[in-house]
Amino acid sequence: AFSTKVLAVDNPVSSPNNKFGIHITDLSDLEDAAKLVNSSGGDWGYVTFVIQKTDRNTKSWQSIFDKCRRLHLIPIVRIATRPQGDVWEKPSLGDIDGWVSFLNSLNWVIKNRYVVIGNEPNHSKEWGGEVNPEEYADYLISFSSKLKAKSEDFFILPAGIDSSAPNGKETMDEYVFIKRMYNKNNSFLSYIDGWSSHSYPNPGFSASENDSGRTSIRNFYWEKSILKNFGLVNDLPIFITETGWAHKVTPDDKKLLDPNLLGQKYKNAYENAWNDQNIVAVTPFVLTYKEPPFLQFSWRDLDNDFYSFFNEVQSIKKTQGKPVQIDKAEISAFYVFPYQLSGSSYSGLFLVKNIGQTIWNITDFSLHSKDGVNPAITTSSFSELEPGNLGFISFKGTSGDISESRLHSVILYRKNTPVSHEYTFHLITISPFKMKVEALWGRIYSYFKSF
Repeated sequence: AFSTKVLAVDNPVSSPNNKFGIHITDLSDLEDAAKLVNSSGGDWGYVTFVIQKTDRNTKSWQSIFDKCRRLHLIPIVRIATRPQGDVWEKPSLGDIDGWVSFLNSLNWVIKNRYVVIGNEPNHSKEWGGEVNPEEYADYLISFSSKLKAKSEDFFILPAGIDSSAPNGKETMDEYVFIKRMYNKNNSFLSYIDGWSSHSYPNPGFSASENDSGRTSIRNFYWEKSILKNFGLVNDLPIFITETGWAHKVTPDDKKLLDPNLLGQKYKNAYENAWNDQNIVAVTPFVLTYKEPPFLQFSWRDLDNDFYSFFNEVQSIKKTQGKPVQIDKAEISAFYVFPYQLSGSSYSGLFLVKNIGQTIWNITDFSLHSKDGVNPAITTSSFSELEPGNLGFISFKGTSGDISESRLHSVILYRKNTPVSHEYTFHLITISPFKMKVEALWGRIYSYFKSF
């Protein structure tokens, strides 16, 4: 029996979570994605996008992740190989190390690093021209193991499977596919942290939002039931990474739905089908697609305007998400003039680097000392500081009333939480009278020494 105990990742539904999301294929759509999913009281919605193995440029993708951070979008990254004609190249175990190195080189937006391993492997076109559940099981387990070895923050999701696909030359029934994965390695479920579902309204991507069963938008319930048949004890967090209705693009599309009907369908779906407490994200496919084969799924029309259902989903009340982010600072350089008069103030300056995931505002910071006399931050070289950047912070403290030599320590706090290591510095406090006496004896000594 398999438990759903999360492997050192944060359970995303244990804190306020905005489940609204969208699937994009054009990264220039990030701003519009944020306007959709973070509307009507919502914050920190989700965006699903694909990274191909030929496009693993850390610098360019870091800029995308940084943009997601500014827009409060949580990325769900689906890894892919590369197209070879109308077939996707079969994933190779030998490619995993390159993927792991690349994915671990990025500063992710939140603590959980959501990674989907592949796409609909029960379609031959998604696996080099054949369906091979045993190979996919090995690939998933190896990929998960190596990602977790690099960082336990990787949140592993298996590929979404086409639940409507029949057994045939080019596709395999989902139950049969999962059963063969289980027969190959009956522990494969212990290598994932959540479940990725493609809950489409079939047949024809046009069925009612009130339907249930494996071919409906409630498909994830059926998937949960078959996972329990294979020993899963508790429910996994659910990520509906693909869903949505096909609609007319031109009046000639007689068999497809009027796009003006979809707003109510989505509203009903979110309120009555996708309201399960284990659902983390719902990212319908797709925000923009202006050519076959997915033109009829696009939320944007050929004139570059959004269909009315975009605005209707935008108006649905949403949750202000509060995902866990790593907040960490590194004090790279520190300076305080070591000699001070007793009872006077001293000033200091330090160079700090944002090595966490949050965007800093200087007003959120304070300095704390173990002796309870906390220095005050006076100025800084920044008002906001994004991850990976450096900034100066100056501060002022009060020296003691007696002559002494002692170590002081400071810790940088953000929003009342420590974010840096403890930094110690030596401060020598001298009373004004003692300084005068020492100066006088110094002059007398110099005078006699000159003879």
